[in-house]
Amino acid sequence: MADTDIYKTLNQPRPWSNLNAFQSDPLLGDLTRSLGKPLREEFDAIGRYVTSPDAQELAQMANTSLPQLKTHGPAGERLDVVSFHPAWHALMRRSMASGLHSLLWEPPRDADSKSKAHKLRAVRVFLTAQLECGHLEPLSSTSASLAVLAAAPQLRDEWAPKILSRKYDSTNRAQNQKASATVGLAIAEKQAGSDMRALATKAHRVSEGVYRLSGHKWFVSAPMSDAFIMLADVDGKPGCFLVPRLLDEGRGNALRYQRLKDKLGLRSNAAAEVEFSDAFGFLLGPPDGGLRTILDMLTLMRLDSAVIASGLMRAAVAEATHAARGRKVAGRTLVVQPLMMRVLADLALDVAAAGALSFRLAESFDRARDSAEEAAYARVMTPVTKYWTTKIAPAVVAEAMEAMGGNGFVEDRPIARHYRDAPGLAMHDGGGNLMALDLRRVVEHGGELFEAVFQVIARDLGASGGKIVELLRAAMALCKSDESAARIFVEQLALAAGAAELYRLGAGRIADAFLETRLAAGWRSTYGMLDTRFDPSYIVELLFPEVD
Repeated sequence: MADTDIYKTLNQPRPWSNLNAFQSDPLLGDLTRSLGKPLREEFDAIGRYVTSPDAQELAQMANTSLPQLKTHGPAGERLDVVSFHPAWHALMRRSMASGLHSLLWEPPRDADSKSKAHKLRAVRVFLTAQLECGHLEPLSSTSASLAVLAAAPQLRDEWAPKILSRKYDSTNRAQNQKASATVGLAIAEKQAGSDMRALATKAHRVSEGVYRLSGHKWFVSAPMSDAFIMLADVDGKPGCFLVPRLLDEGRGNALRYQRLKDKLGLRSNAAAEVEFSDAFGFLLGPPDGGLRTILDMLTLMRLDSAVIASGLMRAAVAEATHAARGRKVAGRTLVVQPLMMRVLADLALDVAAAGALSFRLAESFDRARDSAEEAAYARVMTPVTKYWTTKIAPAVVAEAMEAMGGNGFVEDRPIARHYRDAPGLAMHDGGGNLMALDLRRVVEHGGELFEAVFQVIARDLGASGGKIVELLRAAMALCKSDESAARIFVEQLALAAGAAELYRLGAGRIADAFLETRLAAGWRSTYGMLDTRFDPSYIVELLFPEVD
């Protein structure tokens, strides 16, 4: 009996594997249709890989065989190393070979690579997130680190060749002895939380650009990175530093690992608590300008968080839709039954808008240098897109898991890992309230930027644009007068911009359904309440077509 017959006999869906994540995604098809053949072939290869049984097994092993901390060696010497399962290294090796950490900074290979670097990288990250999100964290911070290293040209010249190398090197050696280097982020402190000014870490000047740092960092992601970007107090003001893990001669840089966090999700990537006394740090930017210096890095990582969340949601709803097509209840497949179809369609609308909005943000990063309108869009929509995509991800994955029933609630299926990973994406690089407050600062100090964004939204929304923009202006005024209303404005702006981008992409019927059910409808807190005017089967089949 063929394997497919076994699944039919058992009334169970086939495993969600060998289903090309690129070819089966109409949104990606539309976004990349004008690209050259080599790029599309590369995306196709990633799409095949991320759903392959071998890759899925690597992802599962990396998340079940967790990183282990070794603080001391057999003679009592300090080691402060974290060992990872070979599956983690395999994931890192593949993604670094794809350039997820380096693409933004490499010399362009062609016209598309030059003008669409952020967007093309976002496609790769979006697809890879459908496999495993934990290993994307060090790749995101490594890529973004070059934005802050630009503040110290000599350091950038020293570190950039190793950071840009696509040859993964996990050996425990100083960066000057390695084929490549990764860079982590270490700014959170236990007493400060999201308040980056309330620093207990102190930096004392040794010589020009060289400081000694002493303090504690509460969350150090990817603790085997070759260096970390840190904030430390310099005479009462935050300074930004590059802190190597090992010094050039190979000895440790006084970073003492206390323990690894026992995290709910994103478990393949370790997060450590680290103490240090008289660790060498190299100043990036002016000694009192750390917050300004690190902002570009955080901005790039927030774009990544939005793209990763969108890819994770896409994978979860694709798996749930696939399962509904492979299981029957009362003689009919689940996918054709009215309630299930309506739930899946409702989920598909959010997934489509999240993906469209994330890629639109990446596009604005590419165009910001040459367009004031796009620069305004990038500044305003970064916290908005990061907020909305990462906020809806846990609810989307939970509903998709429920659609699979008990099959989704076991660790055998990828969706269980996505469910555990989803909440962590909202907390990275600033949680929801921080994103809302960031937007409110723009309202208070750069309100003119919103007119440019409103113009884009109104233009793409068409006939309904003027009315919706008036609603957004009212929400912005409320946000300005009442800090507690900031989330309302963020969400309404995200929904309007998501609908606008769907219209711009030509997904009119999808955009109609999204706009009416999200902005025009009354309050709702669960999925499956799509108005009967919208055909749920059309939405599901268009956005999640069946793959043989």
